[in-house]
Amino acid sequence: MANELIVSSTPEGLRIAVLEDKRLVELHFEKRNNLFTVGDVFLGRVSRVNHQMNAAFVEIGHPKDGFLQYYDLGPQIKTQTKFLNAAIHQRQLVPIDQVEGIPDIDKGGKMADVLKPGQTVLVQIMKEAISTKGPRLSSQLSLAGQYIILMPFSSDVSVSRKFRSRDEKRRVKQLLDDMLPPNVGIIVRTAAEGVELEKIREEFTRLMARWQSLCEQVVGGQAPRKVLSEMDRAQSLLRDMLAIGFDAIYVDDKALFGDIQDYLRTNLPDKVDILELKKPRVGLFEHFGIERQIKSSFGRNVNMPGGSYIVVEHTEALHVIDVNSGSQRNTGQSAPEENALRTNLEAASEIARQLRLRDMGGIIVIDFIDHRRPEHRKAVFDKLRDEMRRDRARHTILPMSKFGLIQITRQRVRPEVTISTDETCPSCGGTGKIEASIAIVDNLERNLAYLIEKSSIKKLHLEVNPYLAAYLKQGLPSRRFRWWQKYRRWIGVKSSDTLPFTTVRYLDGMGEEIKLD
Repeated sequence: MANELIVSSTPEGLRIAVLEDKRLVELHFEKRNNLFTVGDVFLGRVSRVNHQMNAAFVEIGHPKDGFLQYYDLGPQIKTQTKFLNAAIHQRQLVPIDQVEGIPDIDKGGKMADVLKPGQTVLVQIMKEAISTKGPRLSSQLSLAGQYIILMPFSSDVSVSRKFRSRDEKRRVKQLLDDMLPPNVGIIVRTAAEGVELEKIREEFTRLMARWQSLCEQVVGGQAPRKVLSEMDRAQSLLRDMLAIGFDAIYVDDKALFGDIQDYLRTNLPDKVDILELKKPRVGLFEHFGIERQIKSSFGRNVNMPGGSYIVVEHTEALHVIDVNSGSQRNTGQSAPEENALRTNLEAASEIARQLRLRDMGGIIVIDFIDHRRPEHRKAVFDKLRDEMRRDRARHTILPMSKFGLIQITRQRVRPEVTISTDETCPSCGGTGKIEASIAIVDNLERNLAYLIEKSSIKKLHLEVNPYLAAYLKQGLPSRRFRWWQKYRRWIGVKSSDTLPFTTVRYLDGMGEEIKLD
């Protein structure tokens, strides 16, 4: 499978697309100067503690206070608080491996016993603000790299469950156990499997340098304040996805090209050659056919090649996807059960793509076409599960019920990608009514008279909708011929498929449009 990353720079920010075999599977937007993104670390101030929810609301500078639940504090929150107080109030930066640990907090404890209103706390954004809710926060900090995730004030070494070799998993864990200083934990990512330990050591050194930079920002700092920024979306995608493997990365901005090139040289020097600066005349997304795929993929109804389609609906509590057979192509004498299986298998592939493309999170309920045979229900479930293996968001899929329903929970850390594919009718402006047909021609002739009698324009052409062009040319004598008789000047009429029925463009002899006051 050929994987391509397309990064296009716009005045509003970055547009990032992931293609698998030229098919759009992920779409991301990164606004410029986004101050509150997933992974950012803030020095926050507790504004209030909610006893019923066993949570705290933390001021980080966002219009809405961040939400911090008790189980997101992290077991070592008291050790972290001790370190933080020394850095802020005493302006004393104690190296993390020299901080004397305090026993972990009780898993079933109360937030009010740990945090008080007005207290300063280090927090990290785990989920961006969505709808009326503020950012979701955690005090269990993590600094992500290509191969490992650094966990300050932790002491655990965890290895990804996706490691295929148990011996490799055991080897990496043992080596890191011996390497780590006190009060530092690590999560080993799947990308580290088979990687030389020296590369992991180098990344550990870089992440510790980032932690040191964060600590220096904390000394004497006033909350709320950002103390560490997560890398931008393009670089974080590179970090998380290059382990999967890209065959090409295309960028249309020279400065961005340089930034990504520097990142690759530092972290993945063998991947530098797949990066290309490309500036097509029609735009990067248009050049790769992404604009067309966006228009066809984000509507309420999404058509599939076999003639069937899915309907995507969003409610306050969940997302609902309905599978319909539609006007399927001729399938011969196949039984209805086989036709239903064929449609559901095709829909399973498209639904897995839609979840990634729209970044739909929370609860998703899919209403497949009913099956009588248990083996067919299992086949659809297995197909959906296999298609979603490439989805980097954490998710859980329940087997199909006897009613044809499959339920999915999917991690949501950012607002869902929503793109309106509806367009306002250019003729009626969305009102459903247009100017009377005879009035269109009357206005056109009044404008012609003005341009010919009141201006010095020698040659004049009209660009109109094909239906209007046919009307002006038809008959003996035609309207155009009558104009020649009246003005002794030949007026060209050109049809354009892109023009609405009511729109007329007046062009001079050079083809430049004449603006009417």
